[in-house]
Formats: sequence, structure tokens, C-alpha cells
Amino acid sequence: MHDPLLKWREEFPTLSHTVHMISHSLGAMPRRTRDRLKQFADEWSDRSIRAWREGWWDMPITVGNLIAEIIDAPQGSVVMHQNVSITQQIVLSALDWSGKRNKLVTESLNFPSNHYIFHHWPRYGVRVVEVESDDSKTVPLEKLLAAIDEETLLVSVSHVTFRSSYLQNLAAIVEKAHRVGAMVLADTYQSCGTVPFSVRELNVDFATGGSVKWLCGGPGAAYLYIRLDHIKTLEPAATGWMAHKEPFAFTPGPIEFADDATRFLNGTPAIPALYAAMSGYEIVKQIGVPAIREKSQRQTQLLIEQAKEAGLKFNGIENAKERGGVVIFDVPNGKAVTAELLRNDILVDYRPGAGIRIAPHFYTTDEELGQTIAAIKAAAELLSH
Repeated sequence: MHDPLLKWREEFPTLSHTVHMISHSLGAMPRRTRDRLKQFADEWSDRSIRAWREGWWDMPITVGNLIAEIIDAPQGSVVMHQNVSITQQIVLSALDWSGKRNKLVTESLNFPSNHYIFHHWPRYGVRVVEVESDDSKTVPLEKLLAAIDEETLLVSVSHVTFRSSYLQNLAAIVEKAHRVGAMVLADTYQSCGTVPFSVRELNVDFATGGSVKWLCGGPGAAYLYIRLDHIKTLEPAATGWMAHKEPFAFTPGPIEFADDATRFLNGTPAIPALYAAMSGYEIVKQIGVPAIREKSQRQTQLLIEQAKEAGLKFNGIENAKERGGVVIFDVPNGKAVTAELLRNDILVDYRPGAGIRIAPHFYTTDEELGQTIAAIKAAAELLSH
């Protein structure tokens, strides 16, 4: 069939010698990213300290505005950080956990790094309520909604879970949270760039995610969206000089927060990572996430059908409407099978308790789907002897 998105393949050099089925973990690098990194090096070399006033200083907002276009956020409401662990802690530190409303509701399928953070916050008065999965793949919506009550301050959940690619009903979660006076922080790392969503329509209070995966922006650049009405009312304890109203006054503390979203920044930003991230954002925006989603649903369904025909056990989400961009197969010796595929330039990954994760993206050909399934089957048979 004719696939108009395949014209983008030539933009990604790695596709000429690998079968890249790992965009849920590390998206392919756009060709123009090399030029962007050279631009950074040239500016550092040629402009030196002047580069800060000529654009570097503003990049946490100007690059954030590129993300805003993808997630339908107002310009100026997204700031850039190095990773999601930082953004989660910034949000938690901006809230008052000292009263009766001190519950943080999350799910057992949330990304481990988030769990590590949450379970250290009881020292600051947080009561963590973790909703368990019944099947290790999905989060029971009714059970999650029941956990959100008048004592809940924040609900921090994954839009799409990393292990199973389960797409949660974020709209229902936000509605219940707001009805009882709680706020919602959505981790959209596994949805942004492959599942369309609007932070305005969802009315989430905060959203976070990063560039490593579907956005093809590489490591070191993560985003934090803050709903406009929270920007002037919240004061993060996890802060730094970039959050100051007049950072170059170099006044001693306490901090006088900026009036805009820069109050959710902290220390000096990772400028090279922001340069690296921009090209992927621009491409995803140009293609449009709805077109990416349409192709993703078609190809993930094809993968499931081909794998079942090959006798592989599907361990993901059957319902396409509840599935993100990843399919998972529980293959004997899955870790070793994955290593064998990597040696042959077929890029997938393995997660304990789940299996081999496969993620086509807008640049994936249908032929690569069959090639990947055939390679998994062959490697599994070889390793079983």
C-alpha cells in the first residue's frame, strides 16, 4: 500500500542499516540534528559568552514552545529540563502536603523512577496510595477513580504505561480529581509523538515527558507543562537561579519567583540537549500526531497478527483503542533473543515481567514488521535447542 510517511525515512540515517523497532525507548536521530549540534558548537566557539544573550538563555521556553504546539498547550506554558525525574520533583515540591489533603494517588504500573521519588516523599507529609494492576498490564479505572477522594492533593499517573503500552482514560481521571479538588500530573512520555492529546481539552494541571522516545529528540531534554492558572500561584521548593524574577541581580535568598513559567526552572539548562531535541519536535509537528497514530495502530495490529501466525505469545493490550505504540511478546529466553536481534541490527528491547517490546514508528515499512517477527521466531528456536 502507498504510505506517504515513508518519505521521511531518508531524514533518519540509521534506517539505512538497521530495522529500528525501538522508538519507544530511543527514537531514531534526524539527519538535521547533526547540523543543530554543529550550530551549538559554532555559537560556543564564535560567540562565546554572548551566545547566552543571543538565544541560549531563552531556550528552556523557546524549545518548550515547540512541545506546546504538539500537545496543544499555550505558548509560554512549557519549560524544558534534563529529565522527567526532575520535573516530577519540581511539581511535588510546589504543593503543600502539610494538611489533611496529603494523598498522592498513582498506579503500580507507573515508571519506576517516579515510584522511587514518590516513596521518599512521606518524609514531607505525603501519603502515597498505589493502585495495583489486576493483570500486570492494565490499570482498573474504577479502582483508580475510587482511590481519588477529598484527601487527595495530586494524582500522578502515566498516560501510556511503559511496560504494557496501556492507554489510560486520562479524561476520566482528570474529571474525578478535579471534582474532589485534586490536581493531576500526567506523565506523557510514552504517548507524546504517537498518541494525539490536548492538555487544554484534558484540562490537566501538569504534564511531563521527554525527547528520548517517540519525539526523536535524544537524551537530556524533558518538558514540563504547567496550566496557566497555576503559574503565578505555585512556588516550587526544588528551584534555582533561573526561576528568579531578576536572576542577574544575584541577590541572596529567599528567591523572588518570576511571574511566568520560568519560575518552574531551576539551574543552568543543558543547552546542547535542547539543540539536539528541536529537529525531532519539528518533524513530529510537521507530520502531525494524528497521522502517526493512524499508521501506528495499523502496524501494531499487523505485528500482532503476524506474531500469532508465527506462534508467538502476545502479552500486550488487545484493544487498539487502549493501546499505545508498543506491542509486547512473551518469548522464551526473551532477553537472549533480544540480544541476538541486536547483533543483527534489528533493534528491539526486553523488559522483565513483560517480554520483547516492539515499536514501529512513522518511518517503519510494513516489510520490516515481518522481518522482525521472523527474526524473533528464528532466534527463539535457535536458543531453545
